[in-house]
Amino acid sequence: GPAPACVLGIDLGTTSVKAALLVGTEPGQVVAGSCSRETQAHTASLEAGPQGVEQNVWRIIRALNECLAALPQEQLQRVSHIGISGQMHGIVFWKKDKGCKWTECGTGPTFEPEEVSHLITWQDGRCSPTFLSSLPLPQSHISLSTGFGCATVYWYLKKSPDFLKSYDAAGTIHDYVVAMLCDLKKPLMSIQNAASWGYFNSRNKSWNTDILQKSGFPVHLLPEVGDPGSIAGRTVCAWHGIPKGAKVGIALGDFQCSVYSCLTERTDAVLNISTSAQLTVSMPLGFQPPETPDPSSAVTYFPYFNGDYLAVAASLNGGNVLATFVDMVARWTEELGLQVQESAIYAKIIKAALSQNDSKLSVHPTIFGERHIPQQLASVTNIAASDLSLGHVTRALCRGIVENLCSMLPVQRLLEMGVRRILGSGSALTRNEVLRQEVERIFPFPVVYGKDVDAAVGAAMVM
Repeated sequence: GPAPACVLGIDLGTTSVKAALLVGTEPGQVVAGSCSRETQAHTASLEAGPQGVEQNVWRIIRALNECLAALPQEQLQRVSHIGISGQMHGIVFWKKDKGCKWTECGTGPTFEPEEVSHLITWQDGRCSPTFLSSLPLPQSHISLSTGFGCATVYWYLKKSPDFLKSYDAAGTIHDYVVAMLCDLKKPLMSIQNAASWGYFNSRNKSWNTDILQKSGFPVHLLPEVGDPGSIAGRTVCAWHGIPKGAKVGIALGDFQCSVYSCLTERTDAVLNISTSAQLTVSMPLGFQPPETPDPSSAVTYFPYFNGDYLAVAASLNGGNVLATFVDMVARWTEELGLQVQESAIYAKIIKAALSQNDSKLSVHPTIFGERHIPQQLASVTNIAASDLSLGHVTRALCRGIVENLCSMLPVQRLLEMGVRRILGSGSALTRNEVLRQEVERIFPFPVVYGKDVDAAVGAAMVM
């Protein structure tokens, strides 16, 4: 018979783009091919200065094109559905009629960004606590934070209003890709992404339009909202060999897709450590989040699939903390007149930490703050002369990352929620044995590890 149809899953992450091809077989779907490319997209923010965290969309799309070009052509030609996930909270602006231009490349037609802003990411810090407190109170179960799409729009409205006049559409980076593939006249956004922007009521699935309009917010920039798992449209062109007319799902949250790729039992908790870190548990069927958030609570309720919610301890401090530590070591080394590649430093500090089973050093690693306590930064205590080796410091740093997450959703609460097992996922966790050792030391549950393409696989599985 004819070869089975394929489903393509794409994840547009903070540091890389990942793609996975799933093929249906008798026992179920299997990953027939996968690819990952670093975006190297970080760029300076002209308006927000050092507090701004932005990425060049052209580089993200270039990494996406490189990823697809590396997948087997004969399988791409059999793709019937495309599922796309990406980093939540962030926002990109574009001109509806000039969002991209389609060109020919070696593997067929593809698109390149045209009149598109930088992506202002979830890590963006331009909205200070004082600025956020000056904004109208949202009617939402999620507290507003810097890096949230609507907060960023308010910042431009007050600090650089001319910027907004250049664009008539906005969405997350993955909403943008869906809109370009399907030539959507108005962007379409899933409930998952809408909730992550702020000013969205998950109970009635609508934006806080009245509240926003009263304060002069440009509500025409808000996308339409649909259910996760629904179809946004069809590809308007053949794309890297993928047939024209392939169904494209509404863009999904990367975190929800990572969870979807591995969560099978309600008694499982999922621990994800990539750039940031999350610990999550399924809420019981029929659960509804409170009407108003508790700003001091470390646990947030994320919309999942089919009306379900996840209880999530979402930490801003994960693999990015280790990356910052490696960067610091590289800079010190350079100041001493030596040159060492960051990849080599990473390998050496992990090796040093593996030979150092314990450390009295205590590292509280919150250099990026946390949404529920943005003013609290990192600290190191219990410093003894005997614990100053790279191995001691790296071991303590890895332990601190896991302990910080555990403090947000403690073991006792996990036990009360019926958790019996932890599923570990995310690039930082899969590549770092020291982190895995600390997870197993701190949590009294069996731990099972997943793959590095979890969100891409999850996005494909949803389709």
